Amino acid sequence: MGYVTRIVIIGGGPGGYEAALVAAQLGAEVTVVDCDGLGGASVLTDCVPSKTLIATAEVMTTFDSSYEELGIIVADDTPPLEQAARVVGVDLGKVNRRVKRLALAQSHDITASVTRAGARVMRGRGRLDGMQSLDGSRKVVVTAADGTEETLTADAVLIATGGHPRELPDAQPDGERILNWTQVYDLTELPEELIVVGSGVTGAEFAGAYQALGSKVTLVSSRDRVLPGEDPDAAAVLEDVFRRRGMNVMARSRAQSAKRVGDRVEVTLADGRVIGGTHCLMAVGAIPNSAGLGLEEAGVRLRESGHIWTDKVSRTTAPGVYAAGDVTGVFALASVAAMQGRIAMYHFLGDAVTPLNLKTVSSNVFTDPEIATVGYTQADVDAGKIDARVVKLPLLRNPRAKMQGIRDGFVKIFCRPGTGIVVGGVVVAPRASELIHPISIAVDNNLTVEQIANAFTVYPSLSGSIAEVARQLHTRKASAEA
Repeated sequence: MGYVTRIVIIGGGPGGYEAALVAAQLGAEVTVVDCDGLGGASVLTDCVPSKTLIATAEVMTTFDSSYEELGIIVADDTPPLEQAARVVGVDLGKVNRRVKRLALAQSHDITASVTRAGARVMRGRGRLDGMQSLDGSRKVVVTAADGTEETLTADAVLIATGGHPRELPDAQPDGERILNWTQVYDLTELPEELIVVGSGVTGAEFAGAYQALGSKVTLVSSRDRVLPGEDPDAAAVLEDVFRRRGMNVMARSRAQSAKRVGDRVEVTLADGRVIGGTHCLMAVGAIPNSAGLGLEEAGVRLRESGHIWTDKVSRTTAPGVYAAGDVTGVFALASVAAMQGRIAMYHFLGDAVTPLNLKTVSSNVFTDPEIATVGYTQADVDAGKIDARVVKLPLLRNPRAKMQGIRDGFVKIFCRPGTGIVVGGVVVAPRASELIHPISIAVDNNLTVEQIANAFTVYPSLSGSIAEVARQLHTRKASAEA
């Protein structure tokens, strides 16, 4: 019997469990060390729970904003004096119970898949033990919940430990009134007045969701606008929608502290202003889980931020040690973590491997409307990183959008001036996460705007706007050449 390669994966999130599936399929002996349950933050406290909550909010928003325009009548015999401001309400306790149930079910499904593939799952915390041995192997010490330890020998180790919510020294979450994004699913009643600190993706998603569910929301942004890292046109649309729906968006307002005052919360800003609410959600970034893993002692270089340095095939500076996911700080997306994990295993086990290419990554902000992006961005074009032509088409002109009562959103495509090759795109629309895919295929396969324009689309459909933008870019290219 030949030698079997031993792989130990520390962390069971998308980077870890996807790597485990690949390594097991390629014949390695795989052990996944995880302390919270497979799926990691993505499944247990982040993507799956938040998008489940947002799905409920989405139904509320669609109903609130469209039913009158679409001619839907809701019968309500509540006496006028007692009548609530809205016809539809939400039971947050029930919503959150469903959120947790779905997250747990998804975690169990992943565990079953990994086990079925032949990998061993160990409950505990893993850490590297010293430098590489003379035979090239590594030691991983696993500490179980009861304190017992087991030492594993590995030919390669993948670190996929993720991150945790960043906390401000003077705004420590208590899980009741001051919350981080992992604690919101313990709420049994809808926050009456919610202050969301942080206007990045997490802050914007939760602010929009709770506004739709019926909370009075104040969004505190330290930057000039909501979603400072996203396409400026898209962020402007979303901020306009937020304000129009009654959200108090406070730009250039840095939160300094948050404290409980009885059954309320007071958030003090850097300029001395104080905002009051019933609850406060802190969404001020994440910190990589790289401490206590024996990384530096094992020769793994960390960045100043605490993230693990990796190359395009997920290698760290220590031979035989790879890293994937949020702990690397490459791109905080489950899809990227999964790709990093798979690439690491393909590389170590000698299979064909394509280095990570971030210019083909598609991502989505699950606000309402959603913001989906792929490839080069408006910032790249404005900074001169790439020479590209841009066309943006508002969805208001789209017949399907008119039928569905969609007022906000657009499709924007970037293409190379000479060849017309599609290098990026932005879609702002309901379900933009689904609409970005044809643009992703175009970016990944170097398709031209002519090829996109010539493909049939259904009439009427929102995807028709993608073809229309491509046609406009192709026409302008042709007229420019003429």
